[in-house]
Amino acid sequence: MAGLFVGIDGGGTGCRVAVADRHGRVLGLGKGGAANILSAPDASLANMLDATRQAFAAAGLDANGVADASAVLGLAGHNVGDAVHYIREKLPFRQAAIESDALIALQGALGDDDGIVGTLGTGSVYVLRRAGAIRFVGGWGFAVGDLGSGARLGQALLQESLLAFDGICPRTPVLDDILEEFGNDPGSIVEFGRAASPGDFGRYAPRLFDHAGNGDAAALRLIGGAVGQISAALDACLRHLGDDNGAICLLGGLAQAYHPYLSERHRSRLVSPKADALTGAVALAVQRFAMPMGDAA
Repeated sequence: MAGLFVGIDGGGTGCRVAVADRHGRVLGLGKGGAANILSAPDASLANMLDATRQAFAAAGLDANGVADASAVLGLAGHNVGDAVHYIREKLPFRQAAIESDALIALQGALGDDDGIVGTLGTGSVYVLRRAGAIRFVGGWGFAVGDLGSGARLGQALLQESLLAFDGICPRTPVLDDILEEFGNDPGSIVEFGRAASPGDFGRYAPRLFDHAGNGDAAALRLIGGAVGQISAALDACLRHLGDDNGAICLLGGLAQAYHPYLSERHRSRLVSPKADALTGAVALAVQRFAMPMGDAA
């Protein structure tokens, strides 16, 4: 089993795992449930390990080989030390590094090139590389950050539906849609919100974009506010990058939905990703842990 490398892409709605050889060639893939170690560390760990076992099985490898593999985990919630230490102590790998899910996204999207990657999914975070130096912007989690994310959009939509119920703001089709789903009972929305995870809120975000396409005033207003937050973050990244020609790559489940709403100054810099975040995690695992070829046993 020597020379196996595991890449893990863990996000608020699901995780993906790849096992690869020392050349970065993927041998097997697995997928599992949410892997936000800040909001649900034990469930996240269980989901990642289950997906890892799937990947080994898909590759025709003995699952016991996990103990000899080296891994890079790109995880939401990685920037809270207690959560990272808790997870790291329970990992079964021979050696492992826990990194931001944004870092593996950067590596996958841009390879070793300079530029900016913004991830707009359940959460939101931006990462840029300039002459090998990495800098993060945002990514502080749902409780105090993740502006422009699916979770924030979904939460805002539910809040707006309560305002519409109370007659504080005008009712529109998207707000009626939400109220009808909850039986026109605001108490049900409140109860949902009290127990909801970021992923639970995030599942409502696509509905905003669907209604915005039909000119829904509330949907357009909420998306417009989120776009303003995204634009401010991208401008901050460009200042840090110090490059008037800096490339921007947007990833995540909402990236394409946001494209038409961005300003031209940002749309003109958009580039397509070279590969996905899971590919980036595998590449970082090989870069970090592979011995020089001449030293291989």
